[in-house]
Amino acid sequence: MKFQKDNSFFSGRLKSISFAIKGALKLITTEHSVMVQFSIAVVMTIAGFYFTITKTEWLFQILSIGLVMSIEGLNTAIEKVADFIHPNYHERIGFIKDIAAGAVLFAAFTAITIGLIIYIPKIL
Repeated sequence: MKFQKDNSFFSGRLKSISFAIKGALKLITTEHSVMVQFSIAVVMTIAGFYFTITKTEWLFQILSIGLVMSIEGLNTAIEKVADFIHPNYHERIGFIKDIAAGAVLFAAFTAITIGLIIYIPKIL
């Protein structure tokens, strides 16, 4: 596949957006961890409407969802590249994949904490 530079700003941005949408759909439809995170995002969005959270709470919730989904996507990309480079188990590849998974864990704990701060007072 030969690289062709797109000299048109507008059509280049449209291509970039279409690639990004294609990638997001691949993540949501093929990666189980992303499916789980996306399902949780949908449930939390429904909960936000049900509990009528404030604008500020929405901002934190949306930011948390975006953070987790983004880091999960990067983790998946790192794992796919690592598996492509070294398909068999390798200690260094395992180390890299563990670090990427750890980043997802940090994002998930942050999102859980924000969710608890928003919803515990509304539930109680």
